[in-house]
Amino acid sequence: MKKIGLVVKNDVKALETADTLEAWLTHRGISVIRKPSVPLPRDVFLEEKAHAPSDLSCVLVLGGDGTFLSAVAWIGNQGIPVLGIKFGEVGFLAEITEEDLFPAMEAVLKGNFSIERRMRLWVQLFRGGECIAERVVLNDAVVNKGALARLAHIKTSINGRYLTTYSADGLIVATPTGSTAYSLAAGGPILHPAVPAVVMTPICPFTLTNRPLILPDTAVITIQLAKEAAHVMLTFDGQAGIEVHENDVITIQKALYPVAMIALPGRYYYDLLKNKLRWSGGRV
Repeated sequence: MKKIGLVVKNDVKALETADTLEAWLTHRGISVIRKPSVPLPRDVFLEEKAHAPSDLSCVLVLGGDGTFLSAVAWIGNQGIPVLGIKFGEVGFLAEITEEDLFPAMEAVLKGNFSIERRMRLWVQLFRGGECIAERVVLNDAVVNKGALARLAHIKTSINGRYLTTYSADGLIVATPTGSTAYSLAAGGPILHPAVPAVVMTPICPFTLTNRPLILPDTAVITIQLAKEAAHVMLTFDGQAGIEVHENDVITIQKALYPVAMIALPGRYYYDLLKNKLRWSGGRV
């Protein structure tokens, strides 16, 4: 490896560790491109303009899930591998903890790792037949109502065929990676990242028989509001959003380019699950 990117959370401990790591890498003849973790633009019409240099061997993320998502946006559609080091709250995107950082880096520099391809979703919002907003998301796209709004009536079709109209606080469409985020909190199932599927999870549905639904990753999901409703938002990875109107059409499908995540030997997804979710007395 000749050049590595660093995306660092604005946190004293993370910044101090990044300084130490940068010196450690430089001493080994590796060039470091450092990028502060700035929140993604909440305005959906603004995108990350400066992307990661294409010659980066990998990108290291020191922070939580929000920092990781900003790093993925910085990488864009490039196949640059990314590795998360946890410096945040409970999250599933960081592969290693701060204590394991330097042994993990030794393994990375020796090429002792594999690559996991994590599916992303391509989300588009059409108004009057024109696409006015689009994003690629790693976790989820969410249609939900504001705090004081009435139930949202969300007409949903799969591959052009009508499925149902959810009367609910909202609807989450998540990747397997995103199945352990908002979807899990709303009662959705956990999908292993290797499962080629998408999960739709209604938020507080009025009809209790409206359960989470797992779809193949070939599905094209179309969403519209069945009735005019105020303060209904479409959010992308919880980072940016746009208000949805009655005649708007939202399409969600598998994105062309996945995220390349570094997987280190001896680390297993099921161990991560039981530790993060505190199964059998596991600790976060």
